[in-house]
Amino acid sequence: QVQLVESGGGLVQAGGSLRLSCAASGRGFSSYYMGWFRQAPGKEREFVAAIRWSGGSTYYADSVKGRFTVSRDNAKNTGYLQMNSLKAEDTAVYYCAATILPTYLGPYNYWGQGTQVTVSS
Repeated sequence: QVQLVESGGGLVQAGGSLRLSCAASGRGFSSYYMGWFRQAPGKEREFVAAIRWSGGSTYYADSVKGRFTVSRDNAKNTGYLQMNSLKAEDTAVYYCAATILPTYLGPYNYWGQGTQVTVSS
C-alpha cells in the first residue's frame, strides 16, 4: 500500500513559478513510477509528467515540455513538480499518483488528494 500527500499549490501570476511536492510512504515504493496529472474545470484529467523512481527517467506532456521539471528525492521519498513560465491554461487541480506497472502510462493505482494551482493572467 502506498500513501501520497501533496503540497505546494496556490495562486501565482502568469509567468511565475510553483513547486509541487508529493510525499510518499509505503513499502516497495522504489519500484514505482510517480506521475503528475491535472484536471481543469469541465475537462478530463490529463497526464502532465512522470518519473521512474529507480533510475530517474522522466516523461512529459508536450504542453509542459521545457517549462515543467519532474524530480525526486530518494532520501525523503518525495517527488517534485517544478512549474515555470506558468500560463493561465495551467490552472487546474494537480494530482500525484503512483503505479507499480513497468510503464509510466499506467494505469495508476494510488492517488494523492490533489492540490489547486491557479494562474492569473
